[in-house]
Amino acid sequence: MAELIEQPLRIQAPGTPPKFIDEFVGRTHTGESRVSIAHMRSPQGWSEPHQVCQFDEYALVLRGSLWVETDQGILQVQAGQAVLVRSGERVQYSTPTDEGAEYVAVCLPAFDLTLVDRS
Repeated sequence: MAELIEQPLRIQAPGTPPKFIDEFVGRTHTGESRVSIAHMRSPQGWSEPHQVCQFDEYALVLRGSLWVETDQGILQVQAGQAVLVRSGERVQYSTPTDEGAEYVAVCLPAFDLTLVDRS
């Protein structure tokens, strides 16, 4: 049976300046452990600490530009493009440009803070 998810759960993400995540599906909001789907809005100048996650993360950029820094370099993912960061890869996300970014993140398995190493 189809299930309507009427609204997301808003979560404050680490980083500076503050960024908010609207989780529609995932461990925190719906108890789903297989996948998380979240609408992200990152302000101009936002960046988060480097991290290594134990899940694959897909990001589809809807507006602006998301910068994805790995040990291989920096990818500038523009509106209409997507990026995949694989489990175990060291990454830092940021939105240093004037417009910031709006994007949808899909994590497999679902995002969980215990699956993120920021050391």
